[in-house]
Amino acid sequence: MDGVLRGHDRDQFIRNGFLRIDNAFSSQVAKEAREILWSDMPLDPKDPKTWTQPVIRLGMYSQKPFVDAANTPILHALFDELVGRNKWFPCKSMGTFPVRFPSVNEPGDTGWHVDAGFPGVDPSNYFEWRINFKSRGRALLMLFLFSDVGEADAPTRIRVGSHLDVARLLVSSGDEGMSFMELAQKLKDLPQRDEVLATGKAGTVYLCHPFLVHAAQPHRGTEPRFLAQPPLVPRDEFILERADGKYTPLEESLRLGLQPYQ
Repeated sequence: MDGVLRGHDRDQFIRNGFLRIDNAFSSQVAKEAREILWSDMPLDPKDPKTWTQPVIRLGMYSQKPFVDAANTPILHALFDELVGRNKWFPCKSMGTFPVRFPSVNEPGDTGWHVDAGFPGVDPSNYFEWRINFKSRGRALLMLFLFSDVGEADAPTRIRVGSHLDVARLLVSSGDEGMSFMELAQKLKDLPQRDEVLATGKAGTVYLCHPFLVHAAQPHRGTEPRFLAQPPLVPRDEFILERADGKYTPLEESLRLGLQPYQ
């Protein structure tokens, strides 16, 4: 499936920081995954009265539907084109699921942030994990929709083009970068950006630049939202200075973010 990334898609990823891929995996795979997730919660999927919490976080999932969702031919082809052929590790699990339920209560986790890529002093404390300007440890942020997500169903909020602002913030911190919390506290000072919502049918995947600023929000719809947010892990560090000038879209976007504002 070579050449699946069209020219305007490449430019959108570099400039805006994300691509939306419809039908990246099948609705049947999404249904099978939801059944597993429901079985791990002490709730009745047919009785909203049992949905008493705004969000329930479930652990790592490596069963077949989750691995199948992350490893479709179209996704592998896009990983190759965005990150580089054989420059990433296939996803063997889907990571943590924040399952969001309709609720009048605030979930308490709706702050703007950038996901970290490598551990700090205490690897068990995610708030100490770090992000550097080379995006060590993370090639992509990915949003996998395992249920239909409309505007009222707690879609992830995305700040378009914010990855470029974050790159400019990180460069002064060198290879050590900033911790998750250090960077989160600086995001309020970044330029204003348009906001879009990560909506779509079950089977939709958003492939996002690792520096893209995003946030959760309360669920004001009627049906629970099932979404996973695994990283695509790189095999090696990205190269931002190549003698031949041949850069992947991810490397181009990292380089663009290091340029001064025009």
